[in-house]
Amino acid sequence: MLHKAVKVRLYPTSEQKVLLSQHFGCVRWWWNYALNKSIETYKETGKSLGQSALNAFLPKLKKSKETIWLAECYSQVLQAATLNLTTAYKNFFAGRARFPRFKSKHHKQSIQYPQNVKVLDGFVQFPGKVGKVKAKLHRDIEGKIKTTTVSLDPSGKYFASILTSVEGENPTVSTEGRIIGIDLGLTHFAITSDGN
Repeated sequence: MLHKAVKVRLYPTSEQKVLLSQHFGCVRWWWNYALNKSIETYKETGKSLGQSALNAFLPKLKKSKETIWLAECYSQVLQAATLNLTTAYKNFFAGRARFPRFKSKHHKQSIQYPQNVKVLDGFVQFPGKVGKVKAKLHRDIEGKIKTTTVSLDPSGKYFASILTSVEGENPTVSTEGRIIGIDLGLTHFAITSDGN
């Protein structure tokens, strides 16, 4: 199986922009809440919270008066944020990444749909209340859609990064010969990376 990603420009309506803004806020709040809970639990017990333990907080939060607005957000978007947080924790403890940081509304905003996204003629259809969003599809989407990440960059443009899986083998790396870099300069015509 090969994975391919295609980034497309989205053109949401004003109503869809409001919904996406709410979703960005819910995911950001949930990430920060879950990260804080994980830090507190680790300080108290020496163990971090897993994905299912964190997701167990969501139903209670959606029913609480202070955080009932979380129920407006598509539930799988929040669960995808939990998965991303627990993956970030695992990468930190394995030495592959730095410690997860709290999210701010002043940086790039994004949410992830783990399934049920469809690409139609000139539109990307999202599950939940967002629905069909006009999109600039500059190439065909091949294979089965795995995840779709919707982002808003600081300039105010919306994008969807669509990750698909297609049949095929990963490309192999050639082991024949060596790779040599060449530096063209002013004092010497060319110098190779092996010093010649």
